[in-house]
Formats: sequence, C-alpha cells, structure tokens
Amino acid sequence: MKFLKAYTKNWMLYTAILAMATASCKKDGNPNNLPDVNPANYDGKIDGYTSSDEVFPENLIAYWSFDDTKNELVSGTVPGSSVNDTYVTGGVRGKALSLAAGYVYFPVQFQKFKTDSLKSWTMSTWVKISNNGSKRTMLFQLARPGIFTGNLNFILNTNGYPATNDSVLRIAPTFTTIGGGTQDNLNNVLDKTKLAQWNHIVLTYDYNTGVFNNWLNGIKVGAFPNRGVGNNLFKSWEPSEIIIGSNYNGIPGKVVNADVTFAPMTGQLDEIRFYNKTFPDAHIKALYNLGKANK
Repeated sequence: MKFLKAYTKNWMLYTAILAMATASCKKDGNPNNLPDVNPANYDGKIDGYTSSDEVFPENLIAYWSFDDTKNELVSGTVPGSSVNDTYVTGGVRGKALSLAAGYVYFPVQFQKFKTDSLKSWTMSTWVKISNNGSKRTMLFQLARPGIFTGNLNFILNTNGYPATNDSVLRIAPTFTTIGGGTQDNLNNVLDKTKLAQWNHIVLTYDYNTGVFNNWLNGIKVGAFPNRGVGNNLFKSWEPSEIIIGSNYNGIPGKVVNADVTFAPMTGQLDEIRFYNKTFPDAHIKALYNLGKANK
C-alpha cells in the first residue's frame, strides 16, 4: 500500500511537471503583442489602397485627370493654349485626353517646379500611342523658354518603328543637369508591350544618388539608371513652363531652332501625376495595379 501511494504521488508530480513544461514551450502566435487585424478592413483594396489618390497625396505637386478639364488640378492652373485635343471615354479613370497632332501648353512658372522646390521626384502617366516611323513624341516637357532642351524631357522614340509595329515602346527621357548638360535613360532591351492598350509609364529620380529609373507596366525597364552626382545631378532651371504633347518647335510662335525630329503628339493620355518624392518600388507597382482596376 505504501508503495502504491508513493507511486501515485510520483506519477501526479511527474504529470504536473510535464504539463508545466509543455505550457512553457508552447509558441506564442503574437510575441510582439500586435493588435488584431480585421480582414474586412482590406476588402476591395489593392496593395493596401482603394484609389490612386491615396498614394503619397502629401507629395503630389501636379495632377491632370483629363475628366473634361485640361487644368492642372493641384494648383488650379489653366492652360494658355491647346490644339487638336478632345476628351474621350474609356480612360484609365474616367475620361482621357486624345491628341491628334496636338498639345496643351502652360506658359507659366509652376511654384512647385522651381529650382529649390524640386530635387527628387516621380512622374506617373498612362499612354496609348502608336509608332509612326518618322517623328519622336514629347509626352511631357518641363520646358525652358527659348531653349530646345527642357529641364525634363519625357520622350518616346515613336520614330524608331513603323506604325505596323504594335509591340515595341521605346522610352527615352532626358533631364538637364546642374552642370548644364543632359543625362538620359533608355529601355533598349525591355521594350515589349501592346501599344493598342493603355500602358503605364513611370519615371523616378533620386537626387541623393543620381539614380534615374524608367518603369513600364510595373516593371523597371531603363538600362542606364546610374547617372551620377555632382554636376550630373538634376536641376530644375528657372524659369520653366509645361508642355504636354510637344516641345516649343511644335507650337506656332514659340519655335526655338530648326530641329524637326519631334512632332506634336498623336495618341491618348490619362492620369498624369507628378510627385516631389522618389517612389519605392512597391508604390510604383501599386499605382499600376490600381490603374488596371480603374482606381
């Protein structure tokens, strides 16, 4: 009987110790005591956003929606002139701007594009355009009055392939430097897409590193991103103006030289957004995914 009692005591003690050990070794599923996540909060969201408007709104310095207006919506600036432009349905969000050898011209200095205001930046837009085999297209220019090359020249090499080529889009932007020269980037390898559809193009520039990137439909495509620092850094020279779809040589009364390599744009544009911040990769992809969903 004594033996049985001793055995029972030992077994109970062993069981208690084993239970304590098991409890102490059990993994905590929330070691940092984070708040609970409600899946309902993410219903209908894409990459954490419900709209492109939610992506770094505090850094948005210029925006064109083209929903029955050509005005720049952050500052409320009205264009000085526009030619061969209409609004069409079927845009990425709402309506889009359609140009038939046309342009939109803002002959005014935007405060947010002054030298001391603009260092690092991101520009995002959606475009539907065809190659033409003869003329380059200036999608957007941060122009310098009386000078052919602007502070930023958002160029598409639509001259490089005939109109029958509907699968190659060459993006060839340049910018003017502190030293007065230019730097560029080109997607001479990753250039395949469908020109009949809306294509999302993003340019980013980091003033701290001199890195200048091109993106096409959520993919980094520029082959020459490292443009250097020092005198090679971007400079937003003053005064400056904005031209959508052309350079000065395509605007009557504004021609600066005999260069005829560009022609006013034929194609469609939507959702031009300009930010005073270099976007992280994930947010560029978010803008693309949101646009695909018409958000």
